[in-house]
Amino acid sequence: MAELAALEDPKARAVNERHGDDHGVNLGRLRALAKRLKTQQDLAGELWDTDDTAARLLALLVCRPKAFERDRLDAMVREARTPKVHDWLVNHVVKKNPHAEELRVAWSADPDPVVASAGWALTTERVARKPEGLDLPGLLDVIEADMKDAPDRLQWAMNHCLARIGIDHPEHRTRAIAIGERLEVLKDYPTPPGCTSPFAPVWITEMVRRQR
Repeated sequence: MAELAALEDPKARAVNERHGDDHGVNLGRLRALAKRLKTQQDLAGELWDTDDTAARLLALLVCRPKAFERDRLDAMVREARTPKVHDWLVNHVVKKNPHAEELRVAWSADPDPVVASAGWALTTERVARKPEGLDLPGLLDVIEADMKDAPDRLQWAMNHCLARIGIDHPEHRTRAIAIGERLEVLKDYPTPPGCTSPFAPVWITEMVRRQR
């Protein structure tokens, strides 16, 4: 914890806080520290329990993703207060855990929109990598009905799923683009030069163009 405190950078904190993350540690330095510590599951648990954002990010880098029980991951996703911790937990840990599919189904139906967004992130992973057994038209139905009025983090996750369906599944591309155009979610999102807009019709069209 003393070492993490020494890595604190006020400028980094100011940038991170604009995104809802209450830490000031450069992520490159955090990864270097994790590389030195190597995998330590017990230490990861202790770091997580501090409730400190930088410590939790470090915990997610030094843990053993497959070692977590289902209920522990369910508790952690509800404890993950900040967007970066939530994102790393889902992407670095839950996706590699044997309980990922069971949690995907449970979280997608959770009344807490932040927990539900984790379920949608796992669904997006399946859309891209292992779509067999997924009801893609059914997912599009839910997105069409619920995305417009969803809270920010849930809306972002649903929009990502919409884009992935359009990018990876040509048979659903026309409908995915039409849903995006009708709902106009993230249409005016500020996008830096050289980056692709998260507005689904633009995102889908650009990624398909690159694939060709």
